[in-house]
Amino acid sequence: MDKDPVEESNRRPLAVRDVALTRKVAIWLSNKNVTPNQISLMSIVFAVVGYGVMLTYHFSPISYLLLIAAATIQMRLLCNLFDGMVAIEGGKKTPAGELYNDVPDRIADPLFIIAAGFATESVFGMPLAWSSAIVAVLTAYVRVLGVAMGTPADFRGPMAKQHRMALLTVTYLLLFLQHTFVGLPDIFVYSMDAALLVMLVGSVYTTWRRLAFISDYKTRSPSEDVQPNEKGSQC
Repeated sequence: MDKDPVEESNRRPLAVRDVALTRKVAIWLSNKNVTPNQISLMSIVFAVVGYGVMLTYHFSPISYLLLIAAATIQMRLLCNLFDGMVAIEGGKKTPAGELYNDVPDRIADPLFIIAAGFATESVFGMPLAWSSAIVAVLTAYVRVLGVAMGTPADFRGPMAKQHRMALLTVTYLLLFLQHTFVGLPDIFVYSMDAALLVMLVGSVYTTWRRLAFISDYKTRSPSEDVQPNEKGSQC
């Protein structure tokens, strides 16, 4: 089916959508009695599970719980991928689709980030997690605000959603290795503290960049309109 150019411009650019296996799974889901809104809501389910797993880890630090937490993040990202593909490519878009596309993300993001605070070791760990969660929501708010003001959707990083979730996933795996191989330096126990600090600083910078783009776009003449398409930034 033909794609709406405006709709495509407001869609997060992902190369994985063009992978043959991804398209096959999307087609399979589209042929089932599954709606994109249901897939979107499943991302909250995985976030709640991930939060529960890390809360359990806080009281009982069993290494395999870190792998489960990492897996819930990836399952959430798959939900984010396939809800859009089923809606657009599968022709199942609904009038309320934007609500289901955006609101679950605003719930899942803070849950995953705050859950990561349970894997920290310093006294600053949980404050870093809460601060990162708040700023993560702010980055998304600025993007949506820009679209509401008539600018193209700005998905630039360095701490866009995929970057944040990739950082948490890699850190969980690193902590799992630290649990498994006792020969690793003790400093690795602070991996999540460091990751959340990087996330916080990166998210603040991302928010500033998106605000700057909106300001720049709105103050230029129509012939000078810019696009948030610098190489490697739309993630």
